[in-house]
Amino acid sequence: VVILGATEIDLNFNVNVTTDSHGKIIGGSGGHSDTASEAKVSIIVAPLLRGRLPLIKQNVTTITTLGKNIDALVTERGIAINPSRTDLLTKLKHSKLPLKPIDELLNIAHKMTGIPKPIPRQDTVIGVIEDRTQTIIDTLKLVVN
Repeated sequence: VVILGATEIDLNFNVNVTTDSHGKIIGGSGGHSDTASEAKVSIIVAPLLRGRLPLIKQNVTTITTLGKNIDALVTERGIAINPSRTDLLTKLKHSKLPLKPIDELLNIAHKMTGIPKPIPRQDTVIGVIEDRTQTIIDTLKLVVN
C-alpha cells in the first residue's frame, strides 16, 4: 500500500503533483507515479479544498500519475474508490466508511467554492511528462499572464 498526496485529482483519478493551482511548476514527481503503479493499493490523501480551490477537477492541469494507477481518494468529506477497483468496492460496500463517487465529492466542493475559472495557457510546450515506460502522458504549457 502506498499513501500519496496530490495538488489535483480529476474525475478519471489522474493526479497532478507537478503544477500548482495557477499552472506554475512546483517540482518533479519524486517517484509519485512509480510507487503508485507498483503498489497493490494506491491511496491519495488530501483535503477536499486547498484554500478556496477544489482538489478535484474535471481534468487536472498536468497529469503526473495516470488514474489507472490510483485506487482511492480519501478526503475529510468522503472516500472515492476508482470504479475500476471493483474488488475494493465489493469489500468496502458494507463498511461504515463514507464512500462517495468522485463526482459527488466534486459537487460538494463546487457548492462550497463555486466552479473555478480555467487557467489560460499558450500553445508553447515547455516540457513533457513521461511515465516510467518513457511514454509521454502530458505536456507542460506556458501560462498566459
